Amino acid sequence: MLGNGPSGWSALCFLLLAAAVSFFGSALSMDETREHLLTKEKMMQLGGQLVLNIKEERANEKLMTLKVTEMKEAMKTLLFPPSMHFFRAKHLIDRSQVFNILRMMPKGAALHLHDIGIVTMDWLVRNVTYRPHCHICFTTKGIVQFRFAHPTPRTSEECPKWILLEDYRRRVQNVTDFDDRVHPGVLLLGDASLLRNFTLVTQHPEVIYTDQNAVWSKFKTIFSTISGLIHYAPVFRDYVFQSMQEFYEDNVLYMEIRARLLPVYELSGEQHDIQWSVKGYQEVAEKFVETHPEFIGIKIIYSDHRSKDVTVIAGSIRTAMGLRTKFPTVVAGFDLVGREDTGHSLHYHNRALMIPAKDGVKLPYFFHAGETDWQGTSIDKNILDALMLNTTRIGHGFALNKHPALRAYSRKKDVPVEVCPISNQVLKLVSDLRNHPAATLMATGHPMVISSDDPAIFGAKGLSYDFYEVFMGIGGMKADLRTLKQLAINSIKYSSLLETEKNTFMAVWKKRWDKFIAHVATD
Repeated sequence: MLGNGPSGWSALCFLLLAAAVSFFGSALSMDETREHLLTKEKMMQLGGQLVLNIKEERANEKLMTLKVTEMKEAMKTLLFPPSMHFFRAKHLIDRSQVFNILRMMPKGAALHLHDIGIVTMDWLVRNVTYRPHCHICFTTKGIVQFRFAHPTPRTSEECPKWILLEDYRRRVQNVTDFDDRVHPGVLLLGDASLLRNFTLVTQHPEVIYTDQNAVWSKFKTIFSTISGLIHYAPVFRDYVFQSMQEFYEDNVLYMEIRARLLPVYELSGEQHDIQWSVKGYQEVAEKFVETHPEFIGIKIIYSDHRSKDVTVIAGSIRTAMGLRTKFPTVVAGFDLVGREDTGHSLHYHNRALMIPAKDGVKLPYFFHAGETDWQGTSIDKNILDALMLNTTRIGHGFALNKHPALRAYSRKKDVPVEVCPISNQVLKLVSDLRNHPAATLMATGHPMVISSDDPAIFGAKGLSYDFYEVFMGIGGMKADLRTLKQLAINSIKYSSLLETEKNTFMAVWKKRWDKFIAHVATD
């Protein structure tokens, strides 16, 4: 063991120099060794091997000046957004000059999104709940439910009474100002109250969500609450269009959406089948592209809940195979969704998941795997089984760092991780995003993309907030324009588009990128 005195320090220096001689093949001074190691690390990090042109270098210099200024100020005040809960940090991010640049940046694609968590909840409240024939029910379990119907929806043991929102609002004045914190009970249907039922946002997240069970309970309740609004046929089509509009405004040109394709219903109560929904996605996307020709489009990753029995999932796999055959340009593949810690493992579903291979059918998988803090459990092995099942990408992959062999294997196979930092923080996998395991992956140039999971439920919009958290927190001071450029390129490279479509996408993105660089460099 080396001592702490001068002799111990000398011995340590000698060992470092000896290691440098072995590493570089010749004797180097300590300063030279230090620079060699720093350069090697810089080349290893995500985007480290990209060569910037003159304009990009100029833009990078301006961006990094702003970034360093913000980080140095944060070191003084200790108010650093990535180290804070997103609900507390959002107003600080909104004021950030770095964030304003990231919003302008063409980010490529968002590859990890869920179907009913991607449109701002303000739109649902102020647009959808004001439409005719919208009814609300407070279930016996205390959960808010919505249903469009004419006449009133049928009552049930779960929903003993339906209230027509239009009539209620007509009877009460200044509804947009209603807040049941000020007027308890009487104004429970005010817009502010509805918004609180539609998101996880709260001023005191650490108090309200004491553990993962608490936050996941509310998370699942929100999906149940807003489902009746979104799956009304006219709203469904508008919702898909609005999702593209919001991401397009955030400079995202392509989306891949995990969709469970729950039944869509008409005012009469008639329900449409899954194929109707997929066709709806296709038609709305085509309509959006007509007026936004640079937008590449959307694809659906058909999904089912991992808590279901293996025989049910087997049926869903066959459904996915059929959908991909009928809609090859729309349906990208299959995934299992839901909380990993309480759901079945991929190994449990192995018999169902092997059906395509046994039938000689290609069904790409995009598995959620490793969204857990528990090491060594059957759930923790989901990353292993996802790779064994040839997953195209790894959703979250939060636990990947704990498995060096799997990390090396996924890198060799060029299987990227879909990193969703705000989701990981809000759902209590990590509190300080500087400590997110993706920091190690970024430092070693592991293949990855950045996405936002369910941004609307977290009070976010589009993709820029997650990019900010990655750029400032997970990437630390070393992440620069090269990192951002590589992440955007990765989102195109690792999409499920055909190679010809990727080439078209890259050309469109490059044109936007050059325009963005010119703006930042000369601003």
